Amino acid sequence: MLINFNDEKEITIPCMNNGTGMMTAKMFVDNSGKIISCTIHKGGSIGTHCHETSDDINYVLSGEGKAICDGIEETLTAGCCHICKKGCEHSIVNTGSDDLVLLTVVVER
Repeated sequence: MLINFNDEKEITIPCMNNGTGMMTAKMFVDNSGKIISCTIHKGGSIGTHCHETSDDINYVLSGEGKAICDGIEETLTAGCCHICKKGCEHSIVNTGSDDLVLLTVVVER
């Protein structure tokens, strides 16, 4: 199966999960989960939220940020992968001077 994000509609999400700033995303969704090409813009964040039914895998394509997962802070840079396991809570913050670009895979289980 091919997913061409060039054909997907980009959506803008202000203050996702009570975070700050703006996020843009292109999303593929089916019964097994989601694959999301997303950008957390400068100064933005995804607020703290719990993954009750899924694992959330975030691969950093570019930019700098931090993830806080169950109270543990992790530094995010290009090439890193942050995983929030089912039952855990996390947030992601863009701490850099450029956009934080992620490929996120949400696996329902």
